[in-house]
Amino acid sequence: MTDKNSKKLVIVESPAKAKTINKILGNQYKVTASIGHIIDLPKTKFGVDIEDGFRPQYVTITGKSKIIKELKDKAASADEVLLATDPDREGEAIAYHIANALKPINNKISRIEFQEITKNAVLNAIQHPREIDLERVNAQQARRVMDRIVGYQVSPLLWQTIYKGLSAGRVQSVALRLICEREEEIDKFVSIEYWTIDALVETEAKESFKTRLVSINGNVLDPQKFHIANKQEAEEHRQALEKETYRIRKIEKKTVQKKPPAPFITSTLQQEASRRLRINTARVMRIAQQLYEGIDLGEKGVVGLITYMRTDSTRISQEAIANVRPYIAQAYGTDYLPEKPNVFSRKKTAQDAHEAIRPTYLNENYEPKKLKKYLTVEQFKIYQLIWRRFIACQMRPAG
Repeated sequence: MTDKNSKKLVIVESPAKAKTINKILGNQYKVTASIGHIIDLPKTKFGVDIEDGFRPQYVTITGKSKIIKELKDKAASADEVLLATDPDREGEAIAYHIANALKPINNKISRIEFQEITKNAVLNAIQHPREIDLERVNAQQARRVMDRIVGYQVSPLLWQTIYKGLSAGRVQSVALRLICEREEEIDKFVSIEYWTIDALVETEAKESFKTRLVSINGNVLDPQKFHIANKQEAEEHRQALEKETYRIRKIEKKTVQKKPPAPFITSTLQQEASRRLRINTARVMRIAQQLYEGIDLGEKGVVGLITYMRTDSTRISQEAIANVRPYIAQAYGTDYLPEKPNVFSRKKTAQDAHEAIRPTYLNENYEPKKLKKYLTVEQFKIYQLIWRRFIACQMRPAG
């Protein structure tokens, strides 16, 4: 994995990611992994000083002392340390803690990040190092502290009222509140009886079609306002309607188009994989992580197949657009290619830190069917789902 003459040390989170990046960078770099976090709140104590501004009390994670020593030994012989942990708050916090551990040994430490593990992305990141973003670090720390406070204070209550071992957290607690509020609304709901009247009518040309009664004497039927309240009323209206002659007052013709769906973000990938593939969300993210970090593709070596899978943005890079449009024209024909790239609206609440989930390489050599023999059954299914969704998002509307 490493070379004794290397001058720069690159630290990532996982060995799989280290292997992929090492292939890209070659022998002038050492690439090693921290195996995730190196410090955390203690498992057996509360670990948060509420009286002192909610200060966390971090400890070295069990089994990580050896890894920290190895990182220090490698940093001591390196001219520079590049922290290439995942490009999110969690990755930023890991980089921050590693930097603090290595500063006494080597203070030439920079942070680099990339959305996809490709040669261009990694080399570009190395050319643009930055300082560690303390705002991201503080955001992760606040979330971790909140987890601990809620978990330690609410979980014991659940043990007493439901069953021992059940845990609570900031997400579960909010979800439980939403469920309770929804249940209260259901309990408050007052059901009412209302009837609808449908009729199958026939034209002079013997063509038939279904209709529905939508208003009576100018009053629009609405279950909450004006409605047919019981069977007797419905029967009276039915008898009256059977005596009438009907005519078509207006015909409206519309062309309906089905626009392509937006590329996947984390939540939509989880939902679609659950609906189509029956794979639970935790497993979806593990498989996506594997595809992001790199898959051994035989002669091609270890290759990262998708961009970073934790994102809330449908934004697509210009490089990806430039690659996907020729692919669509070649693979499907120019009739499927819109005049301009499709752009998707962004939610106001989206942080938009990373682009949408997409394949890293958009050419026929990386089509799912070409890589199937290198992938597990589930890896293939998830990769194919991401591939098809992204290709479709840049096609013309159907209809």
